[in-house]
Amino acid sequence: MWARAAAVSAPGKVILHGEHAVVLGKVALAVALDLRTFLRLRPGAEGRLSVSLPGVGVRRSWDTSGLRALRGRIAGKGRGEQPAERGALGTAREFAGIAAGASAPDSLATLAFLYMCLAISAKYGDVPSVDILVWSELPTGAGLGSSAAYAVCLAAALLMVCGAISCPLQEGESTARWTEEELTLINSWAFRGERVIHGNPSGVDNAVGTWGGALRYQAGKITPLKRVPTLRILLTNTKVPRSTKVLVAGVKEKILKFPAIMNPVLDSIDAISQECQSVLEAMPANPSPEHYPVLEEFFDINQHHLNVLGVGHPSLDRLCQVTASHSLHSKLTGAGGGGCGITLLPPDTSPLAVEAAKQDLCACGFECWETKIGAPGVTLHSCSSLSAQVLHALAQS
Repeated sequence: MWARAAAVSAPGKVILHGEHAVVLGKVALAVALDLRTFLRLRPGAEGRLSVSLPGVGVRRSWDTSGLRALRGRIAGKGRGEQPAERGALGTAREFAGIAAGASAPDSLATLAFLYMCLAISAKYGDVPSVDILVWSELPTGAGLGSSAAYAVCLAAALLMVCGAISCPLQEGESTARWTEEELTLINSWAFRGERVIHGNPSGVDNAVGTWGGALRYQAGKITPLKRVPTLRILLTNTKVPRSTKVLVAGVKEKILKFPAIMNPVLDSIDAISQECQSVLEAMPANPSPEHYPVLEEFFDINQHHLNVLGVGHPSLDRLCQVTASHSLHSKLTGAGGGGCGITLLPPDTSPLAVEAAKQDLCACGFECWETKIGAPGVTLHSCSSLSAQVLHALAQS
């Protein structure tokens, strides 16, 4: 029996540097974005497990005895190197009434939830009667790690109610985090959830959601940076849809066509990622204003490189022009071809300049948030400590 209400949150992510070059073995830096997904957990009706995902229109409830019987059929299927095995997923899909090959967000989110419930309970014991509600500040489909933040929140909540990890929140505390060993377990299960949704993810998004801060990714190896500053940014969604697959293929074609020209560009992007890592790691020990112009120059240079790779877009050019008119520096983040851009806000940026830039960006039809990067990873909250906005959203949901 789970007897207390609590909330779990996990951050989204942006790629700071290394987009596209990372596919070819270069370094990428991914950072936690302080737009978060929140999961509210509370005791449910006896014998029922309920989940509400208002963002994708899901409201489902299952009988726990039915799940227990289903778990018997799945037991042991989630333990190998390939956790999202066809058999276990097929059984969960059939039970939830989700058609094979369904790719709509509501179907994938439901399937990930059910699969993780069954696989975790098969290993650690029953998921008790709980009521789970998930709400997110992150837009879906914008390359900001929304599905990974969901998977991280789910993994933490389900592992906790099954007793596989502790409930670190003491009476009277507002927030708490798990031990390194527990975070490693959360991350491994979140990756399984991501596999259900994305098939073959890199593992970067769920690692950022778990540990927060910043991490270095190169050739499949993920290394969290030890200490990084929290930086203020504007995050802008151009709302221009794009296909990551098409953009990646276009970069590959250009490299094959002009290797002598394009390979040095990739090497330069790699050098920017590594230089930026050095600056970020130096900043907490020596918080000097001189670091910011360097970070701004990295943004400018890398944005030009990404245009050379062919992943720019007129909407992103417009974003950079608008922010430059307010003496701010921007670059695309993620796949490019539209999507999102980030703008660095040094500490001495006037609130008036930020507000004016936001208004001008919104006038272009873009969506804009003032937020932070380098945010904390998965966190357990007392419900009373959540902001009024989050509490209101959870209540409305």
